[in-house]
Amino acid sequence: MNTQDRKLRAVKLPKDWAPSGWRNLTALQQPTYPDAAALEGVLEELRALPPLVTSWEILALKQQLADAQEGKRFLLQGGDCAETFDACTPDVISNRLKVLLQMSLVLVHGMRKPVVRVGRFAGQYAKPRSADMETIDGVSLPSYRGDLVNAPEFTEAARVPDPRRMIKGHARSAMTMNFVRSLIDGGFADLHHPEYWNLGWVGHSPLADEYRHMVAAIGDAVRFMETLSGQEVHNLNRVDFYTSHEALLLPYEESQTRQVPRHWGWFNLSTHYPWIGMRTAALDGAHTEYFRGIRNPIAVKVGPSVEPDQLLKLMDVLNPEDEPGRLTFIHRMGAKAIAEKLPPLLNAVQRDGRRVLWVCDPMHGNTEATSNGYKTRRFRNIRSELEDAFELHAAAGTRLGGVHLELTGEDVTECLGGARELTESDLERAYHSTVDPRLNYEQALEVAMLIVRKQAQIGAPSKA
Repeated sequence: MNTQDRKLRAVKLPKDWAPSGWRNLTALQQPTYPDAAALEGVLEELRALPPLVTSWEILALKQQLADAQEGKRFLLQGGDCAETFDACTPDVISNRLKVLLQMSLVLVHGMRKPVVRVGRFAGQYAKPRSADMETIDGVSLPSYRGDLVNAPEFTEAARVPDPRRMIKGHARSAMTMNFVRSLIDGGFADLHHPEYWNLGWVGHSPLADEYRHMVAAIGDAVRFMETLSGQEVHNLNRVDFYTSHEALLLPYEESQTRQVPRHWGWFNLSTHYPWIGMRTAALDGAHTEYFRGIRNPIAVKVGPSVEPDQLLKLMDVLNPEDEPGRLTFIHRMGAKAIAEKLPPLLNAVQRDGRRVLWVCDPMHGNTEATSNGYKTRRFRNIRSELEDAFELHAAAGTRLGGVHLELTGEDVTECLGGARELTESDLERAYHSTVDPRLNYEQALEVAMLIVRKQAQIGAPSKA
């Protein structure tokens, strides 16, 4: 038995599990469709469509996440807060990919280890909401739950949940994946040509010179290796790239859950790496029931209200056999709460001795409203939570193995601060998000550089 077979050993199919078993439990954050027959017709159509990803891609990612658990890799997970159908365009997709490639280059160069690249795209079309209804000027309508469910316009027709949107979402996800795969396979990620990744609008960024010096150093190193070997280093021509989304809309996820030849069990073939959001991670909830049976690597968002005992019980349900690469906890505490709330969770899991990949989401716990009515995040709070996360993991003897970010390659002004020191007056200039504020290119690159500096400062932990 080779190392990979031993690490990703077969685990038992959960007892009494089926893709539809979640229907017997309370399912939060689900829309109410007015026509049950139309919904079932759409789901039947979805079951017959080709999958978006393959089982061997899923298992390859699980192995890489197992390596990240051991400190051999670092996870970079990022993309839009909520994709929109209108943004399924070549420019938006390629710019998003450019940002993630540039960030990963900074991380590889600075951390001296491979990076697991995972996009929050090709399926991030559904979003949880704090209330079922939204009221404006005395008019109440169903909340916008992402393009997979309804439309953002505040009209009665737009806000009615439409099951046909799931077909459109599947198609847009397939188009996105096809374009990303074509770019990657065509040499877009070739380290010999990092100029392919440049974004035209950031030529005068305060970080541009630092990044260009880094690219030049890497280019010199590549040419040096090739001069010594007398041939091109071909494994620098492409990278592995994976997709992720919050598996929120359970009828859609169930329709994409399938058995495949030569592999036991069930795979969610709509994405490589689904996660459970903080609002739907109840131990006895429908989302937990669904997730416990799929073979994908999975993640759970962990907020400040989670107690250590809850976390251990979730581990019992979602990864009872302690399979490497299976389970990720994405903590999102907020800059003000992380120092108090994270250590008890780290200590509990550490004492329990089981495998988990710890990832920091420094975005969601730091959302606020400004005086001029915009939903935003302050870069200084994002930076503070991320720096504290590294420190707290080091103190606990655990390992921060990745970061989870909402970002875009577009020239947006949605988060305050950062390299250009955006202020509240800047928000109205280019605020395009339909749900949550995202880091722009400069802010995302600044986060990557921050991670490198902080990792070098704290050094490697003494224990895994």
